[in-house]
Amino acid sequence: MKITEPEVRYVADLANLKLTEPEIARLAKDMDEILTHMDTLSEIDTSAVEPMAQVLYPSEELATLRADQIIPPIGEQAALANAPLAGGGYYKVPKVIER
Repeated sequence: MKITEPEVRYVADLANLKLTEPEIARLAKDMDEILTHMDTLSEIDTSAVEPMAQVLYPSEELATLRADQIIPPIGEQAALANAPLAGGGYYKVPKVIER
């Protein structure tokens, strides 16, 4: 097993997640399967494959990205217009993390 239940508990604690024992066991199993699959992928010989910076065809007619368009930003006032509570140019939210 590549990942243990204590490691799952540690990561869940870092993410501030409360997991039940069945969830911890299931996540440990699922993560172990993912890591095993990654090991399988690592075994593939890619020495003849040229590295790519983007997964796009060089031809314009086959390109999948749209052309860039410059548009003005909406501005602070419009961005905060529907906020329940705003101040100082920011959204104000209640404190949710306590440790």
